Amino acid sequence: MSLHLNLFIYPGGHHEAAWRYPGSAPDRVLDIGYYQDLARQAEAAKFDAVFFADGPALADNIRYASRFRLEPFTWMSAIAAVTERIGLIGTASTTYSEPYNLARLFASLDHLSKGRAGWNIVTTGAPNAAQNFGLDEHPVHADRYARAEEFLEVVTKLWDSWEDDAFVADAESGVFADTDLIHSVDHVGPHFSVAGPLNTARSPQGRPVYVQAGSSEDGRAFAARWAEAIFTAHQTLDSARGFYADIKARAGRLGRNPAHVKILPGISPVLGSTMSEAQDLHDELNHLTQPAYSLDVLRRLTGADLSAYDLDGPFPRHLVDETGERGVSSRSQLVLDIVDREQPTIRQLMHRLAGARGHQVVVGTPESVADQIQAWHEAGAADGFNVMPPWLTGGFDVFVEEVVPILRGRGLFRTDYSGSTLREHYGLDRPVSQYARTDQHLETA
Repeated sequence: MSLHLNLFIYPGGHHEAAWRYPGSAPDRVLDIGYYQDLARQAEAAKFDAVFFADGPALADNIRYASRFRLEPFTWMSAIAAVTERIGLIGTASTTYSEPYNLARLFASLDHLSKGRAGWNIVTTGAPNAAQNFGLDEHPVHADRYARAEEFLEVVTKLWDSWEDDAFVADAESGVFADTDLIHSVDHVGPHFSVAGPLNTARSPQGRPVYVQAGSSEDGRAFAARWAEAIFTAHQTLDSARGFYADIKARAGRLGRNPAHVKILPGISPVLGSTMSEAQDLHDELNHLTQPAYSLDVLRRLTGADLSAYDLDGPFPRHLVDETGERGVSSRSQLVLDIVDREQPTIRQLMHRLAGARGHQVVVGTPESVADQIQAWHEAGAADGFNVMPPWLTGGFDVFVEEVVPILRGRGLFRTDYSGSTLREHYGLDRPVSQYARTDQHLETA
């Protein structure tokens, strides 16, 4: 089965010091032409999608890194205007959005892009987002997922509320829309009360592709029910294989086709023509890191304030409190797994996380990076990958120019698109409106 590849675009690149690297373009991170160029390049390479992250609050560490956000729907609309086939996956929070507004936004994007929209569903982990939305406190992990479950129920009803044939536009009869095929949703639940229907016709994909990124117990249960693609972070093949098998099995137990749940780990390839050249690039990027920034990342992930500790001393594992919210965070557990497995110094752990915030950083030649991609794919650890260039645009240029041809030569990656929608790229079925299955109009037609 062919690999799936997304380009995960992060302003400047995924290494925390990418914006300082010679050849990067930090002055262009607010230039839409910069992102359009990257999307066109990914489309020319026949990538499945470009992915854009988001968060509804300013990051604490903006002083030292490129951590602000453009609004994803504006961004994706501008990308849609200059591309034709590549998927457009954007992040939106179920904690800090309302179902009706979000359903309209994604339906509009799917129409404007002719069926290329994907929704990265997040529950938002940043506590400082709460005060931006009139809340005194950030909802706890379990409550955020309970809201997310109901949110998905509501938006799915809204996207299904117009059946495929409801939009008629028949000038001869004078019928613009068949109102027998447009349904109220009349949802009333603990978090939402939404009458519906949506005020937009059903979109080309029926609904956007559901993408999810949580790997906690709540996140896995949510993904097994809803997700059609899952972005995940793993440091070892065994961890990735275990996650892959668990999610596929959970989906199967819920009556879903496990093949319709695509597992896409993140990979940040640091490439050189030789291993030595690749390692030199990695060292150079790590040398540009700001310790104050890196220590703040560790504090947010582990709760440990390490500012008074020797950076070249051992990581003080005893300072980490694994209870409460942090204890259920999959990313925090990933960091602790690195500590327990490798016993790094504080500086080594900082550099380990600097490349991709816990996603796998692979340092090597194009051949060795292709080897690892193939190994994970064939071992049942990945249906594809979220490619996370350490710096832009050069880090992506070399991946497209040197790694992608190797993957194609091994028969692992497409040479051209066979479809035009994101669902077709991922090999996913177009969902039937839940109302069409029981609608009296269809039963008596």
